[in-house]
Amino acid sequence: MIKTIKTTPYDDQKMGTGGLRKKTKVMMQENYFENFIQSIFNTIGDLSGKVFVVGGDGRYYNDKAIQQFIKMAAANNVAKLIIGQNGLLSTPASSNILLKNKTDGGFVFSASHNPGGLNGDFGIKYANETGGQIPTSISDKIYENSKKISEYKIYDAPDIDLSKLGKSKLGNMEIEVIDSVKDYVEMMENIFDFEALKKLFRNGFTMKFDAFNAVTGPYAIKIFEEILGAKKGSVINSNPLPDFGGKHPDPNMTYATELLAIMNSDSAPDFGAANDGDGDRNMILGKKFFVSPSDSLAILTDYYQLIPAYKNGIYGVAKSCPTSTAVSRVAKAHNLPYYEVPTGWKYFVNLMDSKRITLCGEESFGTGSSHIREKDGIWAVLFWLSIIAKTGMSVEQITRDHWKKYGRSYYLRFDFEGLDTKVADKLMADLEEKLSSLNGKTFGSYQVDKAYPFIYNDPVDKSSTKNGLIVDFIGGSRIVYRLSGTGSSGATLRVYLENYDKEKIDNNPRQMLETLLSVAMEIAEITSRTGKKEADVVT
Repeated sequence: MIKTIKTTPYDDQKMGTGGLRKKTKVMMQENYFENFIQSIFNTIGDLSGKVFVVGGDGRYYNDKAIQQFIKMAAANNVAKLIIGQNGLLSTPASSNILLKNKTDGGFVFSASHNPGGLNGDFGIKYANETGGQIPTSISDKIYENSKKISEYKIYDAPDIDLSKLGKSKLGNMEIEVIDSVKDYVEMMENIFDFEALKKLFRNGFTMKFDAFNAVTGPYAIKIFEEILGAKKGSVINSNPLPDFGGKHPDPNMTYATELLAIMNSDSAPDFGAANDGDGDRNMILGKKFFVSPSDSLAILTDYYQLIPAYKNGIYGVAKSCPTSTAVSRVAKAHNLPYYEVPTGWKYFVNLMDSKRITLCGEESFGTGSSHIREKDGIWAVLFWLSIIAKTGMSVEQITRDHWKKYGRSYYLRFDFEGLDTKVADKLMADLEEKLSSLNGKTFGSYQVDKAYPFIYNDPVDKSSTKNGLIVDFIGGSRIVYRLSGTGSSGATLRVYLENYDKEKIDNNPRQMLETLLSVAMEIAEITSRTGKKEADVVT
């Protein structure tokens, strides 16, 4: 029986670049989750004949949310749901299934790299038929619907058993529970040379992959240990848990402490990697060696011809504005079309769909290609393993060889967190106003070449987006300033520093950026305006 539940709207259901993310307890408020899902359904309109992919990263409330979603979809005349077994699907796997089956969209219940558990975070990602993030015009309509919702529809029925593969029905809606891993593995086998990777491990190559007790554990076990032949135990923290075992599933130098300890030990394996909660971010490590995401994108682009799926050429490459310019030098050397876009994967999707790019990435540990419309953590790991298998070089050798060839972009991000929103907004407004006066000005050994707001004119949908402020220096170094709303409270000022050097490639990044950091703080008057003398987080 279909029930109509009366409800009142919440005023905080505006989606960000990663969907709607809230504290788990906020999402568990009466009708909160249901209101948002109904708002999406209302925005789509007629749902008869529509097919959606559904899954999640296994975090707390995932099981309840999926059951509520199933019942609401049936009540709103959705024709079919394709659901990952036990409700699990990584974001990349979901995008693949969506594209493979040509469905009308997909839902992944995940807060990505944010912590899980009752006191953690929960999120809802909604992708349209492209398999990627919905455009702002659609998310704005969903938000408007959420502010005036008065009721939602839901089937009054028992929960669906998602542990069993196969088809069933709820009302007139078909439900197909599928193997969460199978289709994704087949996609990877069509991109990479798995026989070469099997040989790599047969020859004694060792690795450690940290799944953070999140969704990619089963994918990693299947691919790295069972198919490629990595030693049992190569994948750690492989069992998806509601609270991620107390871990913060963000693959970076701050949170991947267990993996870093392994890779920095004298008995370190040859290769280390990690994914985030929903499997779209990645971190790459060698023995006592870290590869920055910016360098990783540049290196993957430089070696694209080693990968079977790309050996006949790629359309081009793109990076987000704050990501270092390392990949631009590779693109120039290979005569590849190159794009710089605002932060947000949807901008890459436009370029992929119009066949302008194949590879893309961002400094926040996300790399991907047009095989799907999301960033893809395991794909990036397999790409790196393929380069190692084909070249015979270590992670460190590959990276240092890249620096010798192209020069090195010393790069770090400095986050000034918990700022009063009004203070942060005024800082950025005043800084933008004074940018033009910086042109030609000298700060120690740094001379400003050009200072400007980053404005992106999308070649596909013709939209124009302003996303950050840039100060370029003669010689290739630069500063990028952005405000971010992804923090749990207040505003975060992100300052991205890049010091390019053709000769000095073996120095410490923090030391190489100390002077530029002082320049960045002086230009933006960070201390006098915010009271902060140093960044809260450095990545």
